[in-house]
Amino acid sequence: MLKITKAEFITSAASRAGFVQSDKPIIAVAGKSNVGKSSFINMLAMKNKLARTSNTPGRTRLVNYFDFGEFVLADLPGYGFAQAGKAEKEKWGKLMDDFFAASGVSHVFSLLDIRHDPTREDVQMVQYLYHYAIPFTLVATKSDKLGKSKVKPRLTEIAAFLGAATGNMLAVSSLTGKGRDDVLARLSHILSIAEE
Repeated sequence: MLKITKAEFITSAASRAGFVQSDKPIIAVAGKSNVGKSSFINMLAMKNKLARTSNTPGRTRLVNYFDFGEFVLADLPGYGFAQAGKAEKEKWGKLMDDFFAASGVSHVFSLLDIRHDPTREDVQMVQYLYHYAIPFTLVATKSDKLGKSKVKPRLTEIAAFLGAATGNMLAVSSLTGKGRDDVLARLSHILSIAEE
């Protein structure tokens, strides 16, 4: 299984001109505002303050890049922030289109809150990934908020809602670290495919 020994912030990009091009695989983390993207990245790195967490949704407006040794991780701006105006949402849409067109992404971890049904924006994100044939894994965050016996049935429900295979869903808790090994195993598999 993959061991992460390095995790450092590289840069932030507000537009295509700033996107990082790398010989290493680029793995993106997507999800709605406040789903726990920064906490997920910090859990992977085992560093509390690598990615800045905020109680205020919609804080990440840039693509933030991190060097994880064997791969580059791109933290995408959160979508579905209710207070964002139309112009802001259009700007986000353009940034995402440019990112996926220009970055040669190997894989996307698409994060969802296990406690809630996927939102319209979550469904759009998954449809976007299917449409452009971008490999992805669904990650259900905040699994510590449910009883143990409820996690698996919930994953099945969410997968069915999104028309995805249950085997393509992982449950994680950034608070307890549960699911981190599953994510690392998935990353090992992604990196082995990228090398072919």
